[in-house]
Amino acid sequence: MSLQCPRCHSPEVASFHHAMKIGAAVGTAGGAARGVSSALAGGQAGAVIGAIAGPIGITLGSVSGAILGGLIGGVGGCALGAQLGEALDRHVLANNLCLVCGHRFNLPTAKRLPNI
Repeated sequence: MSLQCPRCHSPEVASFHHAMKIGAAVGTAGGAARGVSSALAGGQAGAVIGAIAGPIGITLGSVSGAILGGLIGGVGGCALGAQLGEALDRHVLANNLCLVCGHRFNLPTAKRLPNI
């Protein structure tokens, strides 16, 4: 199903995803910070495991835990932020522009069937 302008029914519509991009960026930064802080707090476990290999193992265990925690937190935060931004783009912000008549509009909401 292609998107059409509700005013002139033209299929030439541009969609902007400003909130999704901003939400993904903010979510990535927040998730990475949360992941690194959790990994640093849990760095003691990496240090204990790395203690088997000596001082170098302690350092590598702590640093690798912080890096992996930041990456995992960043990916999760990005996904969550992008979903929130997409919902804002879809239902709140008028981010669709008809290239023929210049009308700005939201995407229509899906009609739900009543529960029987």
